[in-house]
Amino acid sequence: MTGGGGAPDGERLDRAFLARVLEPGDELGGRWLREFGAREVVRRVSGGGPPLPQASEKRWAGLRARAGRADPAGDLAQARDAGVRFLIPGDGEWPRQLDDLGDARPVGLWVRGAANVRMWALRSVAVVGARACTEYGAHMASALGAGLAERGWVVVSGGAYGVDGAAHRGVLGAGGATVAVLACGVDRPYPRGHVQLISRIAEQGLVVGELPPGEHPTPSRFILRNRVIAALTRGTVVVEAAYRSGALVTARAAQRLGRFTMGVPGPATSALSAGVHDLLRGGAVLVSDAAEVVELVGDMGELAPDRRGPVLPRDLLEPGARQVLAALPGQGSAAPDDIARGAGTTVDDAVGRLYELRALGYVERHGDGWKLTRQAMISVSPDRRSG
Repeated sequence: MTGGGGAPDGERLDRAFLARVLEPGDELGGRWLREFGAREVVRRVSGGGPPLPQASEKRWAGLRARAGRADPAGDLAQARDAGVRFLIPGDGEWPRQLDDLGDARPVGLWVRGAANVRMWALRSVAVVGARACTEYGAHMASALGAGLAERGWVVVSGGAYGVDGAAHRGVLGAGGATVAVLACGVDRPYPRGHVQLISRIAEQGLVVGELPPGEHPTPSRFILRNRVIAALTRGTVVVEAAYRSGALVTARAAQRLGRFTMGVPGPATSALSAGVHDLLRGGAVLVSDAAEVVELVGDMGELAPDRRGPVLPRDLLEPGARQVLAALPGQGSAAPDDIARGAGTTVDDAVGRLYELRALGYVERHGDGWKLTRQAMISVSPDRRSG
């Protein structure tokens, strides 16, 4: 048996057969599986009965042709030799989040890597985005990957160039857990330039896909692969994406499935951030780092730190001294009684605070009045500086 245990071997063989016959995301095929079971679907497409409901003559001929070339036992043996297991619904390791896809659920999953898919999926986040990303996009994806890994989260992406690769590398560099979901056979990584990266992921994490050994990617398979990324995870973060980016397909699939959808903003003038900004206007949550992602998708109490601006010297003053400092005009000097009135205190208290502020270099005395020093000008608000 090549799988995660739990489902019968006959069912596994039938589903390995159908993984060759049905394309990923085939909802009609999924309906046949649900209504008739894998054994009957295999029997019919193998010529042992009438066509299944709603199959056109042309489509049925195509399925029959594929069925004639299917060799499930050979696929399972080839997978086993490559260190790949084939998971199907009913296995203990099957990630049940995929069941949310309904009839578009994968027939099965081919998996490289030692980790338990179901357990990793329970605490996972997708990080996706443009293949031709900017340096900013690569930096943000890598930082998110590393930050999520350091917080004990699994990062799922597609193994592609650009944002996907940067996210995977960020996780691997932090010694964390990552999953690459491929649109081809997991024994034949694509893109070719990422063969080493995907091999590292298989050693340190997981490489999964719906297609049997040796299968190649197509444009439609890339798009359909994205629904698996969305379903596996608790939320999807889009780092950079143009209006027609495949990363937006993942995000919208996440929205339909009721998963969290997040976007990292970019420059308003960047075409590669236009799709992300559109997603944010449509209800996605703006995030800027891993802590904000975890606050959204994590358990109660996993909060991002409060965001504050830089600490200015005036922030370290006692409240009474800050009030007196704030009561001085941005330009020119003021008498102690005017300063006291502005600070809401007595003249004696104001004078005492002014001498304290002079010792710290914030104010200086001019005759009977007091004025701000040059140092103090950087510690008051911009509207005060204008007088």
